[in-house]
Amino acid sequence: MFGMGWSEMMVVGIVALIVVGPKDLPGLFRTIGEFTGKAKGMAREFNRAMNNAAKETGVSDVSKTIKAAADPKSFGVDKLKEAADLGLSEERAANKAKIDEAMATAARNRQAKEAAEAAKSEAGE
Repeated sequence: MFGMGWSEMMVVGIVALIVVGPKDLPGLFRTIGEFTGKAKGMAREFNRAMNNAAKETGVSDVSKTIKAAADPKSFGVDKLKEAADLGLSEERAANKAKIDEAMATAARNRQAKEAAEAAKSEAGE
């Protein structure tokens, strides 16, 4: 109830007992309960009216369609699977092979350079 714990409700009850008095306290709580019940009923009725209006105008159907179209899981995964199934064209496969070979050569050169520097630093010590 309004994000209040039992300790806060106890403090409110004690303050109400002191301010209103023990004689009028049950009537006050009854009035507050009736008011809260009416407010909840009005909110429920308003919510029901809005849902009925949305159903009549077709907003819920449009909302479902938009949610389905914007679902990243189904859209993204399906498109990735399609792209993976297509494979590479001959030209792209040749370019990939060239890139792979250039990366392997660069890695071998870097390893040889690091090994030479390590040997040089060990000889210098």
